[in-house]
Amino acid sequence: MNVIWKTITSAAFVLSSTVAPQAKEFRLGLITPPPHIWTKAAEAFGADLAKASDGAHSITVFPARQLGNEAEMLQQLQTGALDMAFMTVAEVSNRAPDFGALYAPYLAEDIAHAGRILRSETATSMLAQLPAKTGVVGTGYGMAGLRQIVTRGEVNSVEDLAGLKLRITPFEPILDFYNAIGAAPTPMPLPSVYDALANGQVDAIDMDAELIWVLKYYEHADTVVQSNHMMFPMVGLVSARVWAGLSEADRALIGDLMARHVDSTIDTYVEKEQLWLDEIKATGRTYKTVDAAFFGEAVESWNAAWSERSQMLGPLRAAAAATARD
Repeated sequence: MNVIWKTITSAAFVLSSTVAPQAKEFRLGLITPPPHIWTKAAEAFGADLAKASDGAHSITVFPARQLGNEAEMLQQLQTGALDMAFMTVAEVSNRAPDFGALYAPYLAEDIAHAGRILRSETATSMLAQLPAKTGVVGTGYGMAGLRQIVTRGEVNSVEDLAGLKLRITPFEPILDFYNAIGAAPTPMPLPSVYDALANGQVDAIDMDAELIWVLKYYEHADTVVQSNHMMFPMVGLVSARVWAGLSEADRALIGDLMARHVDSTIDTYVEKEQLWLDEIKATGRTYKTVDAAFFGEAVESWNAAWSERSQMLGPLRAAAAATARD
């Protein structure tokens, strides 16, 4: 990691032509609601930073899109108007396509394997791209759970998803996947999803087990398809302009603490994922467990397209093979 940190720091300084004043009171934005694991990790990061800096630094956490959606927050990070964010890799991949490879269908065998992939040297080395390509410094990865599908109707085959208005997070890798199966992927912010599913504005949603259970999306579902088809990484980000204005000691302190707290979300999801799935299954909704074969040619179609768009798909597949359990 020392080599990676040196590369990130160097790139951040090259990007910033002027050194900003050293920040003391930081603002950190997220799209997740207050009870969410990412939000709790951000709050714990703030508490630990205040303690470790003897009160010199403080962090105010703004959850639930209070500072805008992820595209807007990334723009704020680039200008230095926002100091930090815990953000889906989805938004990062819109500007740094190599990161789209992290969403390769069935790259991970299960939730624990997803964590090992994100902690691999191959994945962490990708963070060095971020200052030059996106104007942010990436300190480390976290994640949410694997992706599942919730529908208002019966699903017995992938053909039953064809034509359905299916809510997605707005980014290209997942858009391409659902286009490949013939669904009608419909980008929609998280706060709108419950009502949209309830009133039939969408027919289905792509979501992780935590939110399906905690936000009760299952209440308006006929079928829950446990597909585990993609992992959903998160990355801890600091504005490169803010980073350039920090002392070496503060960069080390903030970078290490943020990395530790985003990484902690991996352990939380590994521990809780199956518990949420069991709770969802116990609601009595039709519950189906499927694998890659369910999606037919869509998986290979996605792989073919993204092998040309991301140089990291091959290396990440190698890392996945190296970290798989026998």
